[in-house]
Amino acid sequence: MNAKVETKPTKIVGNVLGFKNQKTVKRATNIAVYIILAVLSIIWLAPIVWLILDSLRIESTGRVSYFIPQQFGFDNYIQLFTDPRIPYLQWFLNTFIVAIFTSLISTIIVLLTSYTFSRLRFKGRQGMMKLLMILGMFPGFMAMIAIYFILKGIGLLPSGSEQVPISNYLISLILVNSSGAAMGYLVSKGYFDTISKSIDEAAEIDGANKAQIFFKIILPLSKPILIFTALTSFMGPWGDYIFVATITRQRTDAWTIARGLYNMLNGQGMVAEYYTMFAAGAVLISIPITLLFIWMQKYYVSGVTGGAVKG
Repeated sequence: MNAKVETKPTKIVGNVLGFKNQKTVKRATNIAVYIILAVLSIIWLAPIVWLILDSLRIESTGRVSYFIPQQFGFDNYIQLFTDPRIPYLQWFLNTFIVAIFTSLISTIIVLLTSYTFSRLRFKGRQGMMKLLMILGMFPGFMAMIAIYFILKGIGLLPSGSEQVPISNYLISLILVNSSGAAMGYLVSKGYFDTISKSIDEAAEIDGANKAQIFFKIILPLSKPILIFTALTSFMGPWGDYIFVATITRQRTDAWTIARGLYNMLNGQGMVAEYYTMFAAGAVLISIPITLLFIWMQKYYVSGVTGGAVKG
């Protein structure tokens, strides 16, 4: 009896010590994770802070060697809209027009394609899905020369020294950015697969056709994936440079922000003069997309997680 009584406290103490060890290990792991996340946050935020500080820097960057400006001001932002050599407002307007129309067209195409693959069963369906998925893996700029000559052949782009309206360049950019939208159907299809097909069947019994089911029943239930698709379609042309540079070439008033900001540092060849204005322009162009993403973040996350259930 005495031997049995003596072993019980030892077992209890061992359990308590084991619990304390687990708690210590968990606490140490959390501290290590938080330190790593803090370091990564600093690395991620440092360029953004640097860009904002340089946009408020008054003195020329060619004559300074310190991180924090000694003089702050909004001169760069004012000069950005008043310098006749830099039509920043026109570039911003071009970018906004292309991004808005691309987002609308691409969202419609993606949702219609996704709903078709999710709900309809037809011959060649699996083959078409695989083909679109494979084509979507190739970067679009591989075909930019062919696309340029196609746009030139249909009369949207100039041949030789002739001039075409700015609207032709904007239409060309909208077509380029939205023409391959159907290849991004996979996430939206996964979201539509999570919606019960019994809803469609009940609506068909009541006499609704496929179009009525999609626009009046399915689409109102798909707000997260609708916003996710619109946001991703909007962000693409907002920061696009390659196709803009290929299509607009030296037509300055048809450039978008990405092409214009690049030219401020590269084409002008005067980094010391234009860098702070470049920083101001980069800050301004990031504000709308940042606010839009923050406003729609919960729908964006819902769209991603919902569409990942059944890819």
